[in-house]
Formats: sequence, structure tokens, C-alpha cells
Amino acid sequence: MKIYICGDSTAASYPVEEAPMVGWGQVLGERIDVPVENRAMAGRSSKSYLAEGRLQKIETEIEPGDLLLIQFTHNDASDLVWRHTDPWTSFLHCLRIYVDTARENQAQPVLLTPICLRSWEGETLKESHGVYPDVIRQLAMQRHVPLIDLYQESTRYLRAIGEEVSRKLYMHVEKGIYPRYPDGQTDDTHTQRAGAEAWAGIVARNLRESGLI
Repeated sequence: MKIYICGDSTAASYPVEEAPMVGWGQVLGERIDVPVENRAMAGRSSKSYLAEGRLQKIETEIEPGDLLLIQFTHNDASDLVWRHTDPWTSFLHCLRIYVDTARENQAQPVLLTPICLRSWEGETLKESHGVYPDVIRQLAMQRHVPLIDLYQESTRYLRAIGEEVSRKLYMHVEKGIYPRYPDGQTDDTHTQRAGAEAWAGIVARNLRESGLI
């Protein structure tokens, strides 16, 4: 068995030159005893990932019994026409293609909602991603696809640790520490290793509890 990951920058793998950015897919293999092929790519939506032939490439490699983890949303909400999708129409259509492709190759699709944005208003963590997570949940229910609700679990986790501690999970970087960010960085979407490990841990636990690995 292998695990293939389709997704965006929040799941992607990064070279050491881009430290300290780390995606959850980059460290998932440290949490499980199953080989991971992380094919998540920064900047991709469910639509642009397909348009570039990335799922088609996976289709030539994936084998019966493998898992296909599917997590998009961040770039689907983009205003750029080449990657934007409407939640209840084109986004839903694209996700169905991933699910059907896995099943046609006798692999197991697994749908994931996106990690939450670190968007605090005082002591309140605001909701993010609009209805996109609801679309993923509904498709999982309709097509009987295993669901890892990473949005719900990451939101719950951030609320538990609070605004200040949650900075350590995301790309809040002081100036002068990393060559990639000489002036520092404030990014509430992407994660450092602590965040990637937290989300990968949730994914690994859900895979085990659902009997998928």
C-alpha cells in the first residue's frame, strides 16, 4: 500500500531553502508505517491541479489498495479564473473526478477538509473557507467516501491552545533568522514544522481509527 496526496501548498513538501515552511503532507510519513507519495503542489486548486495533468500522472502509478488523499480549497476560492471554482458546481465536479479516478483504479479515495486559517479577532478564532468544507462533507456522505474533517479538528485545536501559542504553528517568522525571509514573515495560512506535525498527526490518527491503514 502507498498513500498519494493531492492538494495545495498547505500539504506540499518544501526544500530546506524554504525553511521554516513545512506542509503536513511532508511529515505524514513520519507518523505512519505506510509509504507516502506527496504530490500536493503550492498554488493549485482542484481545477488547476487537474488541468496540469497531475491527477493523470498519479493514475499511471496508483495501484489497487492504495489510498488517494484529496484536500483542496485554499486556491479554489481564488479570484483567478484559471483556478477559481464555485463551491456547489465546479468544485464539487472536480472533487468527483478525484473520487471516481481512485475508484476506477481500485484505490481508496479519502476526502479531507482544509486546515483552518489562523484568523483571530481578539480572543475569537473566526470561521474560514465559507461553504467549501460543507461541500466536501456532503460529497463524502453522498459517495460513501471516508472523510477526515481537518478543518473542524484544526479549528478546535487552535481554539484550545489560544491566539498566542497558535503563532508557533503558522508562518510567523522573525526577521534575520531564515535566508528565505530576511525581513520576517506573517502568514496565517501556511505552517512551520509544529503546525505540520499537528495536522499530520490528526490525519494519521483518523486513518488508523477508520481502519484505512
